[in-house]
Amino acid sequence: MTPRYPLTPGRAGAASAALALVLATAAAGSPVQAAGGEGGEVPQGTVVYRATAQFTTAGRARDLLLHPDSKKLYVGSDDLPETAGSNESGLHVLEPADGAVRSTVSQAPGPTGTLGRRAVRQLVAPLPGDGAVFVYPLRGIGTAKDGDAAAAGAWVPGGPVTDAAPGPGPSTVLVAQGSVLSEVDLATAVVRRSLTLEGGDRFAHDRARGTVWFTDLGNRRMYRVDLAAFQVAATVELPAGDGFGGFTEVDPETGAVWVGLDTSVVVHDAAGRRIGVIEGGGADMPRAAGFDAATHEAFVVWQDSGDTSQPGSDDNGALTVHRTRDLEEAAKPVVLPGNHAQLGSAAVAVQPGGAAVFVSDPAAGRITRLERSMSPRITRSPGDRTVAAGAEVSLTAQAEGTPAPTVVWQVSTDTGRTWQAVPGATSTTYAFKAVTADNGRRYRAEFTNDAGTGRTDPAVLTVTAADATTGGGGTAGTSNGAGGSGGAGGPAASAGPDGAAATGGGAGAASGSTGGPVGGSAGGAYGATVGGSADGASGTTVGGTGTTSAGGALASTGTAVASFAGAALVLTAAGWVLVRRTRPSRTG
Repeated sequence: MTPRYPLTPGRAGAASAALALVLATAAAGSPVQAAGGEGGEVPQGTVVYRATAQFTTAGRARDLLLHPDSKKLYVGSDDLPETAGSNESGLHVLEPADGAVRSTVSQAPGPTGTLGRRAVRQLVAPLPGDGAVFVYPLRGIGTAKDGDAAAAGAWVPGGPVTDAAPGPGPSTVLVAQGSVLSEVDLATAVVRRSLTLEGGDRFAHDRARGTVWFTDLGNRRMYRVDLAAFQVAATVELPAGDGFGGFTEVDPETGAVWVGLDTSVVVHDAAGRRIGVIEGGGADMPRAAGFDAATHEAFVVWQDSGDTSQPGSDDNGALTVHRTRDLEEAAKPVVLPGNHAQLGSAAVAVQPGGAAVFVSDPAAGRITRLERSMSPRITRSPGDRTVAAGAEVSLTAQAEGTPAPTVVWQVSTDTGRTWQAVPGATSTTYAFKAVTADNGRRYRAEFTNDAGTGRTDPAVLTVTAADATTGGGGTAGTSNGAGGSGGAGGPAASAGPDGAAATGGGAGAASGSTGGPVGGSAGGAYGATVGGSADGASGTTVGGTGTTSAGGALASTGTAVASFAGAALVLTAAGWVLVRRTRPSRTG
């Protein structure tokens, strides 16, 4: 598999095409569909990085290190030529939130031990607790921490140091001086072991596996060095090209080696087998890479060549993020305006967990802080509901995202063709009392944050009449025989003074009747009526069991038949059935 980095020749290099597509889709009003909801401006769970701050307090930044213990941002810098009144060379210690300078260590020993102002070209490793190991021109290996007046340092014998990495042990450093790889003492720079390779000047150290990957771009190959024997163990061929190399880095989690070549990144696994190639296109070149074990992602900085005469050059760089397991895009590319390679390579530092990324721009003398956002991903949608008018309705929705999304409930009265926000409905649970007019309406929750918008599946609300399922209970007859109001399938009605309580319906009065509901029961002097009646008119309830009241002479038991005033009561196994006596109709 060979994932392609989505570059297009022209305006924004790697990121412009992807961002333009997202913006065009949103402008056209065509939300992208996503699983678990109705979609939004971007697919649910889309990760994007946004520039939230720019620091111009550390000169021309050449390398970055976010200290794992102290959390401080260390910056190795050269002087900016345009700032004639000051010299920014040295090791700067910044607050990562806002770029405020905590301290600057500008003095380091020269080849004779004399202190002087030194630029810092490469940050090699963090010191325990705080501080950093760094390389300064031409052969200096230094150490310093926040607040130091001067750095400690020593000069490596031989040629200029072209690359460095932490050594196999805590007291050594690996250095390349062209094609010579050496292990040197950190405090004294005394060479302990040395190996001369066929060519190259850059390398990466896989400490977990005791391996060094040394890149020889002139011969388009890598040498795998076994550090235990300090000998070449294997040679791996690199793709043909014109010889430009941006970086050689090892993913400490997997041992895969990533090599920036020309306008692509070539990735091999820990054994040297080719995994894939991330191709750039245009004129952007991969110049730095960082890894995050928590997210299993690689962060690659691409710089424009800075030569606008080349096809695809637009003076802008980009940051791309890739899953280390398959090299696929893990976040939308981000345009880095004006980041080109004419005045040095960019550097990158990644906060553990990927919440923030820092990218240097040597040409502009600035560091950009980018923060991670994730568009809302729906984790719970409301379900369809059927309720009676007057009943309480409670709808719940949930979503996750970074930053935490806000929510607004929406309603549609035209089967989902158009939606309107529900005033005041801005929590994950929306509760209200249903009315008949709500029948057939659809409800959904819309979640929004800086990265986009996500919407739940709609819930359809069905509202039935008040007596269709819950009904209304009858009221009891009065003592003088006034009938109560009837109900259908509702709760028990209130009893009259002399009436006995009935199950599921109204209770009869001494010489009257109550409104007994269908399916309920009533007791009284002459029985209960369906819907209730006055002045002792007899009736019956369906499915009831009657009781004899204090002043009553006849009780219905569900098994007897009583007749009164021309009416016949027939009891069936299912309950009472009212049978009215009819007279033959007269014909003229």
